[in-house]
Amino acid sequence: MVAPIAHDHGVNVAAITPRGRHGEVDLGAVFELIDYWCAAGVRGIAFFSPTGEYAALENEERSRLLYLAAKRSRLPLLAGVGSASLDASLCLAREARDAGVDGLLLPPPYFFSYDQDDLVEFYLQFAARAGKGAVIYLSNAPAFTCEIHVETALHLLSTGCFAGVEEASGDLDVFSRLQAASAENPGFTLLCGSDSAFARARCAGANGAVSSAACVIPEVLIALDSALRNGHPERAARLDSLLQEFLGWLRQFPPIAGLKTAVGLRGLKTGPDSVPLTAEKLRKLDQFREWFKAWLPAAKILSHG
Repeated sequence: MVAPIAHDHGVNVAAITPRGRHGEVDLGAVFELIDYWCAAGVRGIAFFSPTGEYAALENEERSRLLYLAAKRSRLPLLAGVGSASLDASLCLAREARDAGVDGLLLPPPYFFSYDQDDLVEFYLQFAARAGKGAVIYLSNAPAFTCEIHVETALHLLSTGCFAGVEEASGDLDVFSRLQAASAENPGFTLLCGSDSAFARARCAGANGAVSSAACVIPEVLIALDSALRNGHPERAARLDSLLQEFLGWLRQFPPIAGLKTAVGLRGLKTGPDSVPLTAEKLRKLDQFREWFKAWLPAAKILSHG
């Protein structure tokens, strides 16, 4: 049974960014994805998380996509504003707020490694310069940028400058410490950003999730979340087993490659992979395609059952 939650943010999609033949953002494909996720019943869409490959996009591309996505979507939007510098992140934040997004996901600056005191200064200066009303979530995804240590996150959250944290490390000890602090201070939101830890985090009291897997199989994540919330442990266990099986396949490929392939198998455009795959990985990807096409019907039946 899921622990009581003050405000439930549900399942939010960590969106991929479809690209055209020459690397440009395919806005038509973005609109199709938005319509697909809206129809599936997710609670929100997060653009430009690591799943959206934000480091490969120009700031102008990100701002234009958000402006048009906000007009298209019936759902709340979160915008990742990660970059290599404070000024660039602030610029992205201003553009995102002008577009009408509901919140900002702010990871540490990428490329270089930073000490924790440097991260504290980065975050506090961002909050001070972002202006009143900015809804800022710390985004901890140490597979892609510097890790935000739990002590650092708790210190920043205690300032009242941040709405919450997206914890994507998958470390349940870290999550438990954040959850305990959240229970004492219901003023901040705790989001799970790790699909592998989704069920355990929601049971522990996460206020919601930002899910890459929901790009492809939103019905599975939504059904799993519902089973957890409504106290159906056997159904939740079966759905989580399906999710873990899917994630096991994804881990055999470079980041995003398997995810994009699966999105394509659902009849949606994704564009070319960001990096080429070896011949061995391409053969494995063919096996994944066959597996996914056989796996999906049963997954849909269980999700809607």
